[in-house]
Amino acid sequence: MKIMHLLPALSSGGVEQVVLELCQGMTAQGVESCVVSAGGRMVKAVEAAGAKHITHALEKKNLHLIPEIWSIARVLREERPDIVHVHSRVPAWVVHFAYKLLNDEEKPVLVSSFHGFHSVNSYSRIMTQGDAIIAVSQCIRDHILNSYPGVPEQRIHVIPNSIDTSLNYPGYVPDPSWLARWQAEHRELDGRFVLCLPGRISRIKGQTELPSIMTRLLSLGVPAHALIVGETKRGKERFLKELKMRYRQAGVSEHVSWLGHRSDLRQVMSVSNVVLSLSLQPESFGKTTLEALALGKPVAGFDHGGVSEQLEEYLPEGRVPTGDAEAMADLLARWYAAPPRLVKPVGSPYLRQDMIQAHLNLYRSLL
Repeated sequence: MKIMHLLPALSSGGVEQVVLELCQGMTAQGVESCVVSAGGRMVKAVEAAGAKHITHALEKKNLHLIPEIWSIARVLREERPDIVHVHSRVPAWVVHFAYKLLNDEEKPVLVSSFHGFHSVNSYSRIMTQGDAIIAVSQCIRDHILNSYPGVPEQRIHVIPNSIDTSLNYPGYVPDPSWLARWQAEHRELDGRFVLCLPGRISRIKGQTELPSIMTRLLSLGVPAHALIVGETKRGKERFLKELKMRYRQAGVSEHVSWLGHRSDLRQVMSVSNVVLSLSLQPESFGKTTLEALALGKPVAGFDHGGVSEQLEEYLPEGRVPTGDAEAMADLLARWYAAPPRLVKPVGSPYLRQDMIQAHLNLYRSLL
């Protein structure tokens, strides 16, 4: 069996990580994998996983893609994959038109994955055209069914993204050298109730909600200190300045540390008391929050999307009405007084082997 994955670029994002994990898992089971993308930082990792990478410019949403349609049709004839798996809309459209250049015997089975809440329009509808559709959470499945009523339910398969429990597990402690360095660099955290808010700097990721939460927590006598962990992408510098001004105006700047992008988020979460999910738009899955839960860390999150699904299973009391800063602060104050315990450790269907096996089972059933 040969699987070909198509996505815009291997740029170290969440979708790209899933493709890498699938390549690693499929290779271990003797399945041949090929990835077609515009390139990026993860190409070497994909090739090291035993997959072939073919570079094609699948990032543009314009007429520059027209030559790629003929190129992808040629690649399909040459590579002869059994299954083509598209992970976003541009590659799905390229494959759609490339198939028109192939005869029926040359057309592989087509699988598409909904990794997010795509805008509902004819452009996004292309993701529903596969022989099978993968939704990364129950809420994404509901989004597909509600947005595209003509899609048969039986074509939609819920396969959650996964975490590596060999890295994220209850009782994990960073190595002593990391801890010593962290403690030396962050004396401001001594004796504080540490909150970790992961996520890129964005109007939808919840950094705008934190000043109100911190203000109320401090007024309740909770010695809270927040760690904001996430990169500021190009073009967001002005928004970051605006954010920091909000924190100064709220009088909470000294109770917040801006850590920027970190490659050691696991360690940072492990030394925090609570991990927050304050996204104002629902997350399709919420991998970071699941990793925090797998570490045994309490997560408090707004009650929508994939994060709500995870909290319902592992820490129901962590769900807070979306945008309700007062309710969030009151919950955190209660947790400061009496830390909560997870209902159970994170397990199936969120384990790496679960995701890989579920994909493999689906591929085999389609053939």
